[in-house]
Amino acid sequence: MPKVIIDSNICKGCELCAEACPKNIIALDAETLNAKGYHPANVTRPEDCIACAFCALMCPDCAITVEK
Repeated sequence: MPKVIIDSNICKGCELCAEACPKNIIALDAETLNAKGYHPANVTRPEDCIACAFCALMCPDCAITVEK
């Protein structure tokens, strides 16, 4: 099963990953703030991931890694 790893300390909450995800499994975590004061992205349904890595390609901060 694919695994999406988001480094919440690097994420600035731009939501480009969420917009790029064809399965709509990424959303900002409204209840969490990282060290920079941003709401980081979070994978809501990891079992639905198809490992396309569009999220990682769109991330301007390279905060996302997709493992197959």
